[in-house]
Amino acid sequence: MRALLKFSNAVDWLNTQIGKHVIWLILASTVISGINAIVRKVFNVSSNAYLEVQWYLFAASFLIAAGYTLLQGEHVKIDVVSSRLSKRGQIWVDIIGFTIFLTPVCVALLYYGIPFFLRGLQSGEVSGNAGGLIRWPVYAMIPLGFTLLLLQGWSELIKRIAFLKGLIEDPTVKKVEKTAEEELAEAIRRLAETKTNAG
Repeated sequence: MRALLKFSNAVDWLNTQIGKHVIWLILASTVISGINAIVRKVFNVSSNAYLEVQWYLFAASFLIAAGYTLLQGEHVKIDVVSSRLSKRGQIWVDIIGFTIFLTPVCVALLYYGIPFFLRGLQSGEVSGNAGGLIRWPVYAMIPLGFTLLLLQGWSELIKRIAFLKGLIEDPTVKKVEKTAEEELAEAIRRLAETKTNAG
């Protein structure tokens, strides 16, 4: 079980690092959207590439942060049922969910998603829109995102089993930390301070 808990800790660390940085994709998408709107209104110029890169970035942030979202316990749950159960009952519901639902769905999406990405990469598929972008970078987010989600599901499964064996504390209890928005604001503040001190 120790080896499995080490694996679980490594997966948690990986998805935590990704989760802390993926928010920059949302910021980039927002900035590009704003610049595109200004350029379109002021100069009457636009490109489908600007529109497509926005949804590429949003899709990437949504897919590759799915594992981090699971780690933080922020996925939608049917609390109406589980809230009536004991803690052990709730843990068993999670174990069944990770084993019977999450794992097969992720494996199926990887089974179809990897060839889909590879076909797009080999063909060099480009968007049908005028000035559109190549498609394989966004296709790559499917296997990447579901691999991270699958790994996190296994990590959560390991933690639930370890909890039932009395090896670790309750993994469902959230630790109070800064929100992603607070971390982004702090990172922007530090960046601004660095630039001010350098200039």
